[in-house]
Amino acid sequence: MIPSSDVAFTPRVKEIQTKRGSRAAYARQEQKGGWPTMVTPDLAATIAEARSFYMATTAPDGQPYIQHRGGPKGFLRVVDETTLGFADFTGNRQYITTGNLADNSRAFLFLMDYVNRRRVKIWGMARVTDDPEMIARLFPEGYDARPEQAILFTIVAWDRNCPQHIPQMFPAEEVMAAVDALTARIRTLESQLAAAHGLTPPEPAAPAPA
Repeated sequence: MIPSSDVAFTPRVKEIQTKRGSRAAYARQEQKGGWPTMVTPDLAATIAEARSFYMATTAPDGQPYIQHRGGPKGFLRVVDETTLGFADFTGNRQYITTGNLADNSRAFLFLMDYVNRRRVKIWGMARVTDDPEMIARLFPEGYDARPEQAILFTIVAWDRNCPQHIPQMFPAEEVMAAVDALTARIRTLESQLAAAHGLTPPEPAAPAPA
């Protein structure tokens, strides 16, 4: 049985792993079948929180291409235990990903979770569909975008990396919500303190320029 991790660990990769001392650890993993090949609850939870990801494809001559995909939480969806999908919104209309997939269905998804400092790598095969029912199923309700097609991604293997060297970053709207909540709490405490001492509550600070 060929381990699923062979999708990435080519003979040359294994040769380099041997030279640099990491082959034994990965060989033990291969004896158990390699990486997961289906959606687990943990992977599904990560996907449900994703606001963006990167998708890699290749041209017939091997030229790689990476395209960013973004949307509201949950725009990348689990279709079944081995399939992911998303509505492909109208963008710059270069259609590089679409053209590459027409010649080579191999694709790769890279999900970066900056909040929790996690990254997920997913190898697989992708195809474009113009099926209206599938597009409607995958389109995020109420999102301000126009779907042009849908892309379905069949998982071959996936792996979660360690958090080393990943900077921790938070979405701006979540940071602003936390700042607003803290500001409101400070104003309440200032008013309570002023009332306790018979003072006039301080005027609210002017909002910062956008």
